[in-house]
Amino acid sequence: MSAEVSADVWLPFREDEVPGLPGGLDYRFWDGGRDFPADPADCAFYVVPYMKGADVGVRPMPEMTSVRAVQTLSAGIDHVQVGLKSLPSGVQLCNARGVHEASTAELTLALILASLRGIPGFVRGQESEEWRSGFYPALADKNVLIVGYGSIGSAIEDRLAPFECARVVRVARSARTTARGPVHPLTELSALLPDADVVILSTPLNEATRGLANAAFLARLKDGALLVNVARGAVVDTKALLAELESGRITAALDVTDPEPLPQGHPLWHAPGVLVSPHVGGSTSAFWPRAKRLLAAQLTRFAAGEPLENVVLTTD
Repeated sequence: MSAEVSADVWLPFREDEVPGLPGGLDYRFWDGGRDFPADPADCAFYVVPYMKGADVGVRPMPEMTSVRAVQTLSAGIDHVQVGLKSLPSGVQLCNARGVHEASTAELTLALILASLRGIPGFVRGQESEEWRSGFYPALADKNVLIVGYGSIGSAIEDRLAPFECARVVRVARSARTTARGPVHPLTELSALLPDADVVILSTPLNEATRGLANAAFLARLKDGALLVNVARGAVVDTKALLAELESGRITAALDVTDPEPLPQGHPLWHAPGVLVSPHVGGSTSAFWPRAKRLLAAQLTRFAAGEPLENVVLTTD
């Protein structure tokens, strides 16, 4: 399309909140409210509301008969996939690569360090005025395995570099070589698990990774290993993880859970050796300016008829 042809764009930000938006487009503010801002049939570019849940994000999609692009503000796309079958053919689905890497990698390191160094216990000790001294595991000299070596996995390794890990091993869907070293294919994961002191899950959620960390996966971890999940809750079999945690054999740090949000009374809240954060990997002050820059750049391309970036699939 060209800038001379008007088209509706649904944004979860008001037009004046996003610097650099191109002219020639009609911007409609919708952040998941009950009422749509305009007829969904007129929407050409749909930006899915962030962290509003799958039901909200896909609700207008069956009526979006003219849409040409769907842009998520998350790295993952699993929350909108159920709505794709209702869209016309040729619609491009784009993710938010470049928006969440720094924030998610920061939280990953925070979870690792807090878990290894016993920070939750120190907080409880402070509340009860207990001096909990002693020796605690360090990240230094540990073998770290990153399962899901995309842009977030790479950003995590960047932040691991100063911590003097003994080794960082990378796993992705298929083998490749990077400047930091080889990336192993997912088919080799089982053989790599027993040597890892820290296993970081940063994969997308798809059919290959749903339930990836199941009972067999967890059984291959060494005693005392730390499992860190910053991917999606469903990548881990919660029942199998609970069994391992309750045995005291491994520990875990989880920014995502299955179910999510974790309901009151769920045994994962109080399982031994687990640290839970409420899916805040990307929800930081860094999100807003990066998300807005991404949208301005994508919509400038869209208005000019140029190829979009971060295209992960095109509907049939």
